[in-house]
Amino acid sequence: MSHEELHDDGGELTGYQSIRNEVIHRHQTRQSARSIARDLGLSRSRVAQIIREHRQGRDATLAAENATPPASLGAPPKHRKSKLDPFEPQLKHLLARYPRITATRAWEELKRSGYDGAYTILRQRIKQLRVRPTKPLTVRFETAPGAQAQMDWATYEIDFTQEGKRRIQLFSYLLGYSRRQYIYFTERQDFDSTVRQHIKAFEHLGGVAAVCLYDNMKVVVTRWEDDQPLYNTRFLAFATHYGYKPWACRVRRPQTKGKVERPFHYLETNLLNGREFRSLEHLNEVARWWLSQVADVRLHGTTRKTPLELHTEEQPHLLPLPSLQFDTAQVVYRVVDTDGTILYANNRYSVPWRLVGEQLPVRITAEGLIVYNRSLSEVAGHVLLQGHAGQRRLDPSHAPPRDHEAQMERLRERFAELGEIGVRYLEGLQSKHLYTKHHAQKILALLHAYSKQDVVAAMDRAVQYHAYGFSCLERILAHQATPKPSWQQLGESEQKTLTRLAESEPIGPRHSQDYQDLLYGTQPSREEPHEPNDQATDQTLGDVISRGSSIVPRVDPEASGNIEDPADDGRS
Repeated sequence: MSHEELHDDGGELTGYQSIRNEVIHRHQTRQSARSIARDLGLSRSRVAQIIREHRQGRDATLAAENATPPASLGAPPKHRKSKLDPFEPQLKHLLARYPRITATRAWEELKRSGYDGAYTILRQRIKQLRVRPTKPLTVRFETAPGAQAQMDWATYEIDFTQEGKRRIQLFSYLLGYSRRQYIYFTERQDFDSTVRQHIKAFEHLGGVAAVCLYDNMKVVVTRWEDDQPLYNTRFLAFATHYGYKPWACRVRRPQTKGKVERPFHYLETNLLNGREFRSLEHLNEVARWWLSQVADVRLHGTTRKTPLELHTEEQPHLLPLPSLQFDTAQVVYRVVDTDGTILYANNRYSVPWRLVGEQLPVRITAEGLIVYNRSLSEVAGHVLLQGHAGQRRLDPSHAPPRDHEAQMERLRERFAELGEIGVRYLEGLQSKHLYTKHHAQKILALLHAYSKQDVVAAMDRAVQYHAYGFSCLERILAHQATPKPSWQQLGESEQKTLTRLAESEPIGPRHSQDYQDLLYGTQPSREEPHEPNDQATDQTLGDVISRGSSIVPRVDPEASGNIEDPADDGRS
């Protein structure tokens, strides 16, 4: 009836809205409902319904009492009777008791109770009745200037035009208030890379935030116990040096540090999208330009200001940088191979040829690699190789002299250090082998794996049977000698240090007040005298404290001999 076509003297009125408009117009002009129905060809009940709906729509009180869904949403679904209706209480009980029960299992249970309806109807009813778990609402909050920063890593595979496809890591550090960011692409996510990039981020941003949020990376968090994180002690020492507090987020809650997670998407769609890069170095050059010319000056969608503008307000609230930078250098030990090189991160670096066979300390910095001899004098320095493994960096001055006699003279000096049997063995080696220097250098390298006494005994046996050469001596050692354990493969100076520490007098138990006196310089409040052993202990402890920073250099505990350090694996 509401969509029928009607005609009057003024023309044609079509559609429900036209009828409704005409009825309401005539009603407002005080025309009676009977007259309106007669003129428009409608029933009086239809005219009364239109007028009543019009009044309800204009009266807020009546509209609230007779609220109905808008007509644009369509008619509400009609509930038809089903064979499942009598079993709905039982179905609700099953879902309350077993929230994860499947439709098949529920069907089996209801069939035992007499249900003979279809499985499809049951599945649809379970979908309506099952309570869906609701995710907790995440509330965004803003931090005060200098109060918080967020740090994270991301991994990408980029096809460089010169270096080919490589997997690289992206370091990102972002200030929570200003949203100003520091990024840098590296080859690995190990401890040294993480700490070095933190320092560069602090310098780039002109200070340190009081708290920094992290996920559960092993560099920061060793493990969780009793719902509390146990932090990496080395990383805590770094954070303490700069005066900020690391804060580990809960597992599987990346939204806790969403301010640093979201910029990765912006970086992927802006910096990395639609650009080609020649190498990792070129990528970092473009990243530095992108930070200063794009990211820092864009209008942020949340703050409605540029990060650079807000950073001007935030910088006075950042913690100042210390005058002494945290030492991020790593110390490892490497044995010089017979070709006069050492191995680090699957690349080789040359050292003076006279050091073949010796185990030397190597200090790894962000820019280069420094090699020291046993007296801790620098003997070689190289810029770290980047890119593919298997590269070599050689210094011509490290190569042996071209003078054959000068080389042999140096080898004679090394073999003379082994005693008379060493000189006799070298003479026999010269008489039997054409490439004497090659065999002699490889034999000297055996002094790292075996003790000097075992090598001399093997040379004595080889001289008796005229078995000269590296292979012969190696077989004799494998048969009658035992390789040195890893702790004995340390250099002599390191062994002396360990021996001194092992043989020193142990420090006995002391009252906690003594440590307070040492820390704060106050006098003991207790009157009882110390025993003589305590006085000796006081002197020993004072000496240790006064010399604590220079007793033993920081050493990679996993690197000894030819054992590779974590950097050789590409990740920590």
